Amino acid sequence: MKGDCVTRPINVIAAEIRAEWFSAIHSRQIPSYMRFSMPYLEAMLDIKSIDDDYGCEPADDIVIRFLTNAAGWRGETARRVKAELNKLLESV
Repeated sequence: MKGDCVTRPINVIAAEIRAEWFSAIHSRQIPSYMRFSMPYLEAMLDIKSIDDDYGCEPADDIVIRFLTNAAGWRGETARRVKAELNKLLESV
């Protein structure tokens, strides 16, 4: 990884997202961004570094797909977490 970027592991970030989304995930009215982001969030729970792979997929591809599908996620936590993930992507 380039630079001195010190950040949390991706699986820790993903666990925070899952905790934030928990009540909506278990309700009957799941926002579409959650439905479409969930496969990437689940993959991120198994990834520690942006340099890792998940099966045949590089971690940066998974993070990019998560961010694309989670574009509708709003709020303070969303802004902070998305900025952290984008900072990881910049380090690749």
